[in-house]
Amino acid sequence: MQLSEFDFPFDPSLIAAYPCFPRDQAKLLVLHPLDRSLAHRHIGELDKLLQAGDLVVVNDTKVLAARVTGRKRPSGTEVEILFVKDLGDEIWEVLIKGTFRPGHIIEIGAEAFAVVVERGASRTTVRVESPTPFSKWLRQHGRMPLPPYLKRAPTDQDREWYQTLFAQHEGAIAAPTAGLHFTPELLARLQQRGVCLTTVTLHVGVGTFKPVTVNQIEDHRMSAEWIEIGSEADRAIEQARARRRRIIAVGTTVVRALETVGRSEGQIQPYRGETEVFVTPGFQFKVVDALLTNFHLPRTTLLMLVSAFAGTEFLRQAYREAVRERYRFYSYGDAMLIL
Repeated sequence: MQLSEFDFPFDPSLIAAYPCFPRDQAKLLVLHPLDRSLAHRHIGELDKLLQAGDLVVVNDTKVLAARVTGRKRPSGTEVEILFVKDLGDEIWEVLIKGTFRPGHIIEIGAEAFAVVVERGASRTTVRVESPTPFSKWLRQHGRMPLPPYLKRAPTDQDREWYQTLFAQHEGAIAAPTAGLHFTPELLARLQQRGVCLTTVTLHVGVGTFKPVTVNQIEDHRMSAEWIEIGSEADRAIEQARARRRRIIAVGTTVVRALETVGRSEGQIQPYRGETEVFVTPGFQFKVVDALLTNFHLPRTTLLMLVSAFAGTEFLRQAYREAVRERYRFYSYGDAMLIL
């Protein structure tokens, strides 16, 4: 397929710079692909839209405060560093703009600096030296890596706003944003309804946001991201399948995690490792029956995944409706539920 087929209707004024409060009062556009119908609801009504025995699967990754401002030695030039992945032994993969060579030093704080180890077209790595273990240092001094389209600096409140209720395992550079809509009150209503919940982990990395620069999307290659699916999720999905209940994925990251290890009968198996799965129209979904997701940027792999799930033309119709009804877009915005 051509990349231009994923130029969906969009109005920049609809980008949400801040989340909705309460979080479960965000708008929810409900899509029924079978009859191509749309309905306007709110996230807080999710318990009324799901059924007893349905299994909601969420991503329990936790966002790193991974953005740091540093100064290049000896020039003092200010640079922004995004610490993407801990490779062990205080070596980190980073994203950084500018001219760097192995051995270049970047001061990032009092007695803390990063030394460039590798600088190539595919990745950059640095060795970090800091007064405390660097993961701890980041928690104290790093900033939340808000998406650049928000066009504002992160605040202290974003440390809470940009984490889901389910965040447990640190390692993401972006939030699994569909999970941001959940509140303790909504979870209690879902439990009362008889809806089940389980967790998987996908550490959102550069793979999710890597720009698609090829004209034929089939030529795009995803960068690897870490996933973990435990025995508890395996059992929960097996039980839901045995009872003929739906598997509801909260976010595209959950879809990618589950479909990476999905078997033809819709079951999964415990797994720890990386995924490079790229979901585009024509993909045969084996596990996921319904999807809760935010609205996504044009020409992105996230939009391609949702197009695969809902149907490209029907999704285009849904986006036109969302723009017309002034839904809020992207990470802190509203959501859609595809049933």
